[in-house]
Amino acid sequence: MGNCEERSGLVQIYTGEGKGKTTAALGQAMRAAGQGLKVLFVQFVKGDPLCGEHFFAKKYKAFEIAQLNNKSSFSQSPEELRLAAEKALGYAEKAVFEGGYDMVILDELCYALSQGYTPLPRVLDMIRKKPKSLELVLTGRGAPRELIEEADLVTEMVVVKHPLEKGIKARKGIEY
Repeated sequence: MGNCEERSGLVQIYTGEGKGKTTAALGQAMRAAGQGLKVLFVQFVKGDPLCGEHFFAKKYKAFEIAQLNNKSSFSQSPEELRLAAEKALGYAEKAVFEGGYDMVILDELCYALSQGYTPLPRVLDMIRKKPKSLELVLTGRGAPRELIEEADLVTEMVVVKHPLEKGIKARKGIEY
């Protein structure tokens, strides 16, 4: 491997209808933290602190998770979700520009953009002005074309087969 001192941070996107976008980002967080990088994982829209990643982060203190929505996203109106996304974006911008992080993950930001909860020009501006060394990871369904064009790595998760098709519901420790 090359010299990591002059590390250049990229923009990664995990999008698509398939399962695994947040899981891939959590893998990135774990790998980065394992190498001593300072990582922040900001959750847009999501409002469930009972997910396994929250318990992991609290127990092992490997990286920080910020979840600014204090209610279940399934029971909120679009306006409540827009306000939650606005709060998360403000938090994310401060972290990107002032937090001294090596990696910032914006979980479900693409979904917030696709639903109109978050303004695309503001996100594109943040990406274009981010510190050169910062790795920025974005997840969520419906990544806009302009965002995809701005990214360095884009992975689309595609559903081939899913347990929901058999009526199997989300399982503790697997899907959350």
